[in-house]
Amino acid sequence: MGEKIVYLLVYHVLFIMFVWSYWQTIFTKPMNPLKEFHLSHPDKELLEREDRRESQQEILRRIAKDLPIYTRTMSGAIRYCDRCLLLKPDRCHHCSACDMCILKMDHHCPWVNNCVGFANYKFFMLFLAYSLLYCLFVTATDLQYFIQFWTNGLPDTQAKFHIMFLFFAASTFSVSLAFLFAYHCWLVCKNRSTLEAFRAPAFQHGPDKNGFSLGTNKNFRQVFGEEKKCWLMPVFSSLGDGCSFPTCLVNPDPEQPSLPPGRNPSIKSAGESHQFSPKPLRGSQSRLLNNGQSEGSEDRDKRGTSNPGLTIEKET
Repeated sequence: MGEKIVYLLVYHVLFIMFVWSYWQTIFTKPMNPLKEFHLSHPDKELLEREDRRESQQEILRRIAKDLPIYTRTMSGAIRYCDRCLLLKPDRCHHCSACDMCILKMDHHCPWVNNCVGFANYKFFMLFLAYSLLYCLFVTATDLQYFIQFWTNGLPDTQAKFHIMFLFFAASTFSVSLAFLFAYHCWLVCKNRSTLEAFRAPAFQHGPDKNGFSLGTNKNFRQVFGEEKKCWLMPVFSSLGDGCSFPTCLVNPDPEQPSLPPGRNPSIKSAGESHQFSPKPLRGSQSRLLNNGQSEGSEDRDKRGTSNPGLTIEKET
């Protein structure tokens, strides 16, 4: 009886958390860029009337000068969506299925019939975690009866075929979910989305796959927040607003070994990060960068804060 009670308690805790996180992933509306990134009606008309690229650049330069936009297209142009008529914030992409721009878009998931992005990425991670634990629990508790099935230890009833089917279904989902969950854990540790893993975000100095990586600990807190009591709960606790992200100016992965002795000291080491901040970051974002910065960070902040030259390239 004690074993049955423990099984029931653990099962229903995992089941409730699984359904809760799955519900949050499905019904959390993806966040769209703020109105500051949208072109006003006069700007739209002015941009449509202009045929010269130089004039169009001036229009976009005026619009984007106060916006925290630092990623580019692969050709070096400002990322502009001609369907939503907006300047794309960093890590924002247009979803063809939803027909809208999604902040920090990871992918459009058919299993939840929703876009996975800044608003629900934590919920998606918890959905994968609890569904994996749920399947592993079912597999583990069903294993002894599965063994009895092959050793003719079960009563000769129709229910024993249900036991066999349950074991194969739960174990198969466990394997597939384990690979998917491990992959997204790696993405969280590297602070990348699925789209950024396939195509590195481009900055003024070129593509940089580690452009948003601040180290494993800070990358994790950027998704799950700073309150440890909220990490395992399907409640929103991610840091930032989804439109601006702390970033670094150098290419090396901060988890890789630093430069060997004898290298040019003027070259930045892998542990040094750079903060782009045309407008003040939220307090939670600033804390991510304040920890462990060197005394010379103020001088580095002065570099790279000017918005790059803009050219129009429509991107859908």
